[in-house]
Amino acid sequence: MARNVHERRTERQLLLILLPSLALLLAFVIYPALYSVYLSFTNEALTGAAALRPRFVGIRNYARLLNDATFWNALLVTFLFVVGSAVIGQFALGLVTAMALRRRIHFRRLFSSIILLPNAAPEVVAGFMWISMLAGGEQATLSRIVSFFGVTPADWLQVFPLSMIIVVNTWRGIATAMILLTAGLSTIPNEIYEAARMDGATPSQMFRRITLPLMMPTILLYMLISAVSTIAVFGLVYALTRGGPGGATELVSIYIYNQSFTAFQLGYGAAVAVVALLISLILGVGYVRAMKVEV
Repeated sequence: MARNVHERRTERQLLLILLPSLALLLAFVIYPALYSVYLSFTNEALTGAAALRPRFVGIRNYARLLNDATFWNALLVTFLFVVGSAVIGQFALGLVTAMALRRRIHFRRLFSSIILLPNAAPEVVAGFMWISMLAGGEQATLSRIVSFFGVTPADWLQVFPLSMIIVVNTWRGIATAMILLTAGLSTIPNEIYEAARMDGATPSQMFRRITLPLMMPTILLYMLISAVSTIAVFGLVYALTRGGPGGATELVSIYIYNQSFTAFQLGYGAAVAVVALLISLILGVGYVRAMKVEV
């Protein structure tokens, strides 16, 4: 009896400790999400009659969204951006970096610091830094570098806009991939590799048959976190291109901003945001099922 009373008291104490975090989660995550769902069924706007007297319009915003070519372009650009920078770029370089750091290499701490450095700069600051590298035609830093090798200088953000923002986002996200994948590599016992070497396994065989299969839960977790966070990228790309030229880099996040605060159509912007949220939830459910974890 006394033990049950003690357990209930401990549970109440833990609940009290968690209350501030739950309150913040409710105020800054759950309530805005639910309010966005509500707005998506209205014609709420920042100007005009709809700003004074918003009306319930049902699924009109979603019907408009399905027929909006600009939205589908933003969805395609976002898909290519996520695949290029998160799934391929950050994962591949993060895995190579994590495996390299497991070896005894010279200047290991310096190498780790260089990889982690991009995360120290805010998105907008990193964006303006890369503008000096990529914009300005012949005066751009990258143009000056490639001109030494006989390559014609270009305004890289105008000629290769999507490729450039993929490169920049990859650069910024390598550290996160490295940290998660290093944690996954550390869970693999060295005895397994030693036994494989004694059996005559080559490094490539050990990578395919030991490293990748045992790291699959970590890889899937990284893919989930990376894909969802990349879908939400805004400040970095907005500072670089503002979605241009001609919508070539207009991600869903930038499209939501443009519809809500440039076109002043909060209801329609909320509908696009809800669709982006659903896509993220579908990715989450897919990854959880892939890891065979019951929700």
